[in-house]
Amino acid sequence: MANGVEEEFYTDSSSDFTEYWIDLFLGIKGNEYFCDIDEEYIRDRFNLTGLNQEVNKLPTLIDIITDVIDLESQDEEQRETLEHNARILYGLIHARYILTSRGLNKMFEKYRKGDFGYCPRVNCQLHPLLPVGLNDQPRLASIKLYCAKCEDFYNPKSGRHSVIDGAYFGTSFPAMFFQNFPQAIPVHDRRCYTPKVFGFKLHDYSQLNRWRELQRNKLEKRLLKNGVDIYNKPGGFVMDAPVAKTDDDKKREK
Repeated sequence: MANGVEEEFYTDSSSDFTEYWIDLFLGIKGNEYFCDIDEEYIRDRFNLTGLNQEVNKLPTLIDIITDVIDLESQDEEQRETLEHNARILYGLIHARYILTSRGLNKMFEKYRKGDFGYCPRVNCQLHPLLPVGLNDQPRLASIKLYCAKCEDFYNPKSGRHSVIDGAYFGTSFPAMFFQNFPQAIPVHDRRCYTPKVFGFKLHDYSQLNRWRELQRNKLEKRLLKNGVDIYNKPGGFVMDAPVAKTDDDKKREK
């Protein structure tokens, strides 16, 4: 290999080697939920519409994220502010990027590997979670994790993830995700825990569960009446296994 080519990638000291800004950002503990954004997407002005109202010096921040400008070359007083604003800008761009085809595919790989964690609800049987924001405006709400099986939100277990701004993922991401990957839509579990004391159901809880059961049965009948197949289908319900009849049941039928 020619010396000129070698010097392009290596120097005499390993300390002179610098990583790309995006690689450094993704390598920070707590940023595991983020995916890498294509540089072409970041530099496309159309994708940045309105973001100049959220951060100052937008062109400079773009150059820092895409490694056109070395952050170390900036004034020491401004370096910390620029780095902070660059991370905010990356997060806001990220919320838009993960709604694109390439972004969704990258997030699907992270979802498939369980990078966002698993639902803590026992009946969900460790179903993978998806990150979601409760508001599209930054600095209003932190990130939550959505389980499509029980259709509920959860707080991240790690404190590093809990402080991520929910606007960096947006409110539309889970819905867009399942629109593009319908095979990932789970079948809903019909089981619900009922508290008992020595085997006897508590009246208030059992009354509430009976109401839930009644509402679900009404929904199932209405859907079946309209010709909707809801059992063992993505987004539907698990078909209950038939219960074996006892000798007493057979006698009563006679």
